Amino acid sequence: MAIPLILAVFTAPIIAMAANYTSLVTFIFGDSLTEVGNNNYLRYSLARSDFPFYGIDYPNRIPTGRFSNGRTIADIISEKLGIPSPPPYLSLNRQDDALLKGVNYASGGAGILNDTGIYFIERISFDDQIGCFENTTRVIKKRLGEESAVSLLHEAIYFIAMGKSLLRSPLYVFGLSIGSNDYINNFLQPFLPYSRRYTHDEFLGILELKLAEQLTRLYLLGARKVIFLGLGPLGCIPSQRAKSTTNQCLQQVNEWVVQFNSKVQKLINVLNVKLKKAQLTFADTYQDGMDLVENPGKYGFKVSNTSCCKVETAVGGLCLSYAHVCDNRSEYVFWDAFHPSDAANVVLADRFFTKLFATSNSSSNSSSSHEG
Repeated sequence: MAIPLILAVFTAPIIAMAANYTSLVTFIFGDSLTEVGNNNYLRYSLARSDFPFYGIDYPNRIPTGRFSNGRTIADIISEKLGIPSPPPYLSLNRQDDALLKGVNYASGGAGILNDTGIYFIERISFDDQIGCFENTTRVIKKRLGEESAVSLLHEAIYFIAMGKSLLRSPLYVFGLSIGSNDYINNFLQPFLPYSRRYTHDEFLGILELKLAEQLTRLYLLGARKVIFLGLGPLGCIPSQRAKSTTNQCLQQVNEWVVQFNSKVQKLINVLNVKLKKAQLTFADTYQDGMDLVENPGKYGFKVSNTSCCKVETAVGGLCLSYAHVCDNRSEYVFWDAFHPSDAANVVLADRFFTKLFATSNSSSNSSSSHEG
């Protein structure tokens, strides 16, 4: 359920780009950083946030399944584009017209590897999210016809990163990143087999092979223009700081993240050569995330080394209903042990949006700082 700081989500919205973003459709993949309630429909899932104090700053102050006190980064970017945030896939049926208007497949606990987050019992792995997307493409083909649907999918841009030079294309799939859970809820857990059986280099090789398979699968489903957003400094999230006797960032974890980002960037270069007409792009967001943690005052925050909700990291790090929640939530970078606060998501979304959608429209949106 982690995917802290920088969207640990592989988000992918197909955005039908018309002038000034007037007609957009989004399909979002990822983990808890972009989930909007899929896990609420999984009866046995332990990766849930459908209880107080989640949603305390969301409209009507109700928990929705978002792992935040308010909105996700995907919610905020949808607002900037002037479109509704898409509903969770599991809330829809195959005949629902909403499938053609945008769907969120993200699931807390999801990772590149299928057994990542296995102790959450139920979650929708990245493989399964792609399977859900494949089902959606069948609906699109049935509704639009094979030729129109294939054309739509080929012209779409699948964002797993950032790149404004691609904005001239008429269609978009918006994506962020995935991979944080493979560290937080897999390799960094000493009681799970990956940390005992493999060195980090070996583990990284396993992630690379699986991700190559998944990106190729998306390609075979019609994705051509893909942008991958790298991971942020996971060693600085509260759940990792808690492992330090001095509450400092874990340098070793951050070094592994940098290696992961480098490996993914090289993989993308290889796939661009291997897959005909593929246009994959990698964006490294590590420094953006580190700047927010190291210089919170620059963005209007006061606290970046602990969470607003006083969580117990030994029992999961979520903001449980009996926890104490700070009153000054807009001054904290982190909401719980893994996830940014609503205010931090605004900053991250602003920086991401500026790089992605740097057009005249962006001048009407909020600045990189937030009002506390």
